[in-house]
Amino acid sequence: MQRVRPDFPWPLHDAAGTRVLEQKAASALPAHALMQRAGLAVARLALALAPHARTFWIACGPGNNGGDGLEAALRLRQWGKMPLVSWLGDEARCPPDALASLRRAREAGVPVQAASPAAWDFGIDALLGLGRARTLEGAMAQWTASMNASNRPVLAVDLPSGLDPDTGHGEGIRATHTLSLLTLKPGLFTAQGRDAAGEIWFEGLGVGIDAPPPVARLIAPVRASARRHGSHKGSYGDVAVVGGASGMTGAAHLAASAALHAGAGRVYISLLVHSGPTVDVGGSAPDLMVRPWNSLDLRAMSVACGCGGGDAVRAVLPQVISVAGQLVLDADALNAIADDTQLQGRLAARGARMRQTVLTPHPLEAARLLNCSVAEIQADRLRAASELVRRFGCVVVLKGSGTVVAGPGQLPLINPTGNARLAIAGTGDVLAGMVAAGMAGGASAFEAAASAVHAHGLRADRWPVNQPLSASALAAAGGLTV
Repeated sequence: MQRVRPDFPWPLHDAAGTRVLEQKAASALPAHALMQRAGLAVARLALALAPHARTFWIACGPGNNGGDGLEAALRLRQWGKMPLVSWLGDEARCPPDALASLRRAREAGVPVQAASPAAWDFGIDALLGLGRARTLEGAMAQWTASMNASNRPVLAVDLPSGLDPDTGHGEGIRATHTLSLLTLKPGLFTAQGRDAAGEIWFEGLGVGIDAPPPVARLIAPVRASARRHGSHKGSYGDVAVVGGASGMTGAAHLAASAALHAGAGRVYISLLVHSGPTVDVGGSAPDLMVRPWNSLDLRAMSVACGCGGGDAVRAVLPQVISVAGQLVLDADALNAIADDTQLQGRLAARGARMRQTVLTPHPLEAARLLNCSVAEIQADRLRAASELVRRFGCVVVLKGSGTVVAGPGQLPLINPTGNARLAIAGTGDVLAGMVAAGMAGGASAFEAAASAVHAHGLRADRWPVNQPLSASALAAAGGLTV
């Protein structure tokens, strides 16, 4: 059993792939062995998490997830604990393995009833697991509400009940811990998944059978190599930040500062304020070089465009999309593209030429680009990111809880780092600058996006709890990356 840490590229499998593996494992093992292994793993983790707990409420659904819970109850009973099982099944319709576990639990003296207990120390959610088609209603909904309102630790078996394993969409159990069995599911790491799952653990159940190909992976950190003594500023590339319309110059400054602290050799800033793009940023940013965007050789640069660009960015986008060597499109640049079919055509043509390009939309910007609702984006974030890749031929960073990174011909990635402290203005501009710096340093668009997303979240995870986090502080926190 392993705790899932954000430093390994864990493969992620959807429900269909997990069921294929489950069927292969069950046919290769003695009858009922897989459920017994699952129940033992659940009981071991519950005991490790709450060694002094006396009463364990195990809410069991009518299917095999409930059977796993019944096996866990049997083990806890054998170890001197008091399992209190609430079971929603019908013996006449119960799957064979779950029925066998029910009988084993009763023979071991485990009390099984159809009501929830009045008092308990530790909860185990074994209601649904992969049974995402069943809605939470009746007693299942009542037990879910009781667990969520209890402020006691809750361990979800395989998945928090009510959570879609493939998309992370849905509301139900909010567990403090989840033990994912056989495979890790993408829904645990994106959309509502991270809030629902709590700390995630993995148990492969020792099946010794290769799983089907994964549908995604978690992003793992990329450790930066030491800089050569004989290198110089030109060795690490040039970044140009084009944005910062009147009243929004801070966004461009944040992106430029982030690019500097992420290792770019030189960073130019081209502000789009109404009085002209050569407005001096003064002594507040002495590391930045100020130039009009059209005086720069964008073909030889990594360009971050759109940060605070407002409507002014529309005028520069045709040229920037056409000529930039590497390109990150963020914020107002994405909104302008969503409103302009000609810009969409230019972007798709750039993608067809395989020019290194990264789009960094948040869900609303993604919805505008795909002409749909935010709810549709959030209902299936992997699908939405992949559709943007298909439409524009670019690498896509779909921001949010469990940021998705997708690219042409690449297995999608989900980011396990970051927290709600990033939900402040300016952090997206910081990410755009970090991605641009990665490409300027020689990484591909996909590699630069994945590395920047992971490091960006890790900075927030490592931020001292007693210090406020601002976007400007985040941009300057290069020393907090791996």
